[in-house]
Amino acid sequence: MRAVVQRVRCSSVKIDGKTVGEIGRGLNVLLGISPEDTEKECDFLLDKIVKLRIFGDENGKLNRSLLDVQGELLVISQFTLFADCRHGRRPSFLGAARPETAIPLYERFLQRAHDLGIFTQCGEFGADMLVHIDNDGPVTILLDTKELLG
Repeated sequence: MRAVVQRVRCSSVKIDGKTVGEIGRGLNVLLGISPEDTEKECDFLLDKIVKLRIFGDENGKLNRSLLDVQGELLVISQFTLFADCRHGRRPSFLGAARPETAIPLYERFLQRAHDLGIFTQCGEFGADMLVHIDNDGPVTILLDTKELLG
């Protein structure tokens, strides 16, 4: 799994002009799933994201996590994180999981975040979405379970 994690002041997602998800202070997560991903990668990545110390403490140092600050989470499915641009000008997306593999893991990621008590919003898997990201800092972190888990 791959994630682009952005600390935000606010973030929202619209589909056909209608806001379907919106958060205040927290994290916007663009989430990509590969065919090899399992529940293990899903659970590991969520745990890593919600415990990343990327929020400032009283001294302005990045010592607090999403859980520590009771931040919110907006998760957007993003198959393009697995774009292969090595050949030609048109990216190949064969490295992204097909919906029958990706949707259950995407839904697990969302459910586990809810289970942790995190206010969690999301887009719609496979939809054409307009995402507003008010990146705070800016703080942007790239995570890949293949690299993190070896």
